[in-house]
Amino acid sequence: QVQLAESGGGLVQAGDPLRLSCAASGRTLSTRVMGWFRQVPGKEREFVAALSRYDTTTVYADSVKDRFTISRDNAKNTVYLQMNSLKPEDTAVYYCAAREPRYLGLRRDSVSYQYWGQGTQVTVSS
Repeated sequence: QVQLAESGGGLVQAGDPLRLSCAASGRTLSTRVMGWFRQVPGKEREFVAALSRYDTTTVYADSVKDRFTISRDNAKNTVYLQMNSLKPEDTAVYYCAAREPRYLGLRRDSVSYQYWGQGTQVTVSS
């Protein structure tokens, strides 16, 4: 089991940066595929970014590519989502997610992730 806890959300203006953190307890994150998703009320949870085991590969949704960066600090057992040039349409609850270590693929579907944090709200004003 691994417990995930997101932090760093808040209210920002369009164009501002924000960094989200996802701290883990219980198990190491270094051997897991990690993902970030987001959700707005009334819509399905949407893929944002994913990071492979040992940080060799990243994938991003087209809507955030070149603006967001997913990264990991193994010493802190924490995964980050650096968000730059934020837009009002980035407003959502952001969730981090982890796959079991035996699953190696970078998946964009939420059902492929076994562990989830509680989410952190990001609001971008225009």
